[in-house]
Amino acid sequence: MAKESCDIAIIGGALSGAATAWHLARLGFDGHIALFERDKGFSRAATALSASGIRQQFSRAENIALSMRTLDFLRNASERFGTETDIGLRENGYLLLASEAGRETLAANHAIQKQCGADVALLDPAGLKERFSWLETDGVAAGSLGLANEGWFDAMALLAGFRRGLREDGRVSMLQGEVVGIDADKGMASGLRLADGTQWNCGAIVIAAGPSSGAIARLAGVDLPTEPRKRSVFFFQAMDRFADMPLTVDPSGLYVRPEGDGYITGVSPAPEEDGPADPEDFDPDWHLFEERIWPLLAARIRAFEAIKLQSAWAGHYDYNPFDRNALIGPMSGLDRLFAITGFSGHGVQQAPAAGEALAEWILFGEYRSTDCTAFSPDRVAAGAPFAERNII
Repeated sequence: MAKESCDIAIIGGALSGAATAWHLARLGFDGHIALFERDKGFSRAATALSASGIRQQFSRAENIALSMRTLDFLRNASERFGTETDIGLRENGYLLLASEAGRETLAANHAIQKQCGADVALLDPAGLKERFSWLETDGVAAGSLGLANEGWFDAMALLAGFRRGLREDGRVSMLQGEVVGIDADKGMASGLRLADGTQWNCGAIVIAAGPSSGAIARLAGVDLPTEPRKRSVFFFQAMDRFADMPLTVDPSGLYVRPEGDGYITGVSPAPEEDGPADPEDFDPDWHLFEERIWPLLAARIRAFEAIKLQSAWAGHYDYNPFDRNALIGPMSGLDRLFAITGFSGHGVQQAPAAGEALAEWILFGEYRSTDCTAFSPDRVAAGAPFAERNII
């Protein structure tokens, strides 16, 4: 079979991969970019199954910078993609609640966020109750509220905007196919093999395969600590509608926010239950709702004592067990191999900015918009974790 060829191959066609390709083209790359995606409808992509939040409330300045850059991108999406693109950005804010045990950490994170220019306010229980009358503050020592710079959006509409732009660009091919092999020549990534037998010669390869990125990297004989972790999302309806509700995160880890004519909610599994997921398992963990979520909801928001569960779905985080932070940049051990993955739950909100940064590195050998040096995959081999505390 004859080989196809491209200058840059991107494995993964959802937000991280599409954003990287879009920015490469925008920044003037004049070679051929091939974007490979095995899931034609993105039915199992984190992009489609995410809660699609956008926040600046992180513990690391670098994560704050990525999300700030993305927020600017989202606010100006119609200028970038055309007026037909409506990503449904809703800046209702994030409210992170802390118990007495977590108050010091919340305050330390808040100080970092303020230093980075994030519009956040630290509230005591009285201030929380005054602002949100529906909120029960028992066991809450403080809350950090992101104001008009946090909220949620339609990730699939954003992806559609990227892909529409790519379809109109003659330098980019968007292809359906499953990568089953990565070839190397003289210490450099040189090609791909697909499940249908097609072979590609490639000048460079980007791994943007979300939860599958670790498995893809192993095809090249390199280590990339990214694995699928299952997270279930539940949609329910209640009699009361709270128009001012931010995405609210309880000290227990429970989150809830408005969605359509109801609300979505979720919570991470208990540590002893949370491990690498079966890549084929997308069944919601229904027991979480009855056993943990509903009791927590009812205790924190009394109006949610009587609710009706309507539906649920499950998706996979591209989880980085090394330090729960993104892996962005050139890979050690094989030249011309790059990664953009491992976000551990905040990839949807950082993909536009991270894709821009990676495109800059590939083209110019430096970061110009957002410095992603701290996210280098090299830190794994060096045993130097760069941990993020605020994972939801």
